[in-house]
Amino acid sequence: MREYLKTLGFKVVDSVTGFKGVVTSISFDLYGCVQAIVTPEADKDGKIEESRWFDTKRLIIASKKPVMPIPTFETIPGGQDLPIYPSKPV
Repeated sequence: MREYLKTLGFKVVDSVTGFKGVVTSISFDLYGCVQAIVTPEADKDGKIEESRWFDTKRLIIASKKPVMPIPTFETIPGGQDLPIYPSKPV
């Protein structure tokens, strides 16, 4: 599971379609499929194409480091009004 989460924030290329973008979310489903949402860069006019879901096995990592720090998803006990999963850069 951690290996899949390590792809968050990295630029990737889909090996089948050539679609390029950044992994912005990872999904684990009941049937064992692991997928990633890939969000493309804005075009020259600033328009952003829709993000797309891909099986992680199809994705090729195209950058050496993530585009931004990845959250730790650290659990901190708190009250009802406090976040349980703070976003702390690694």
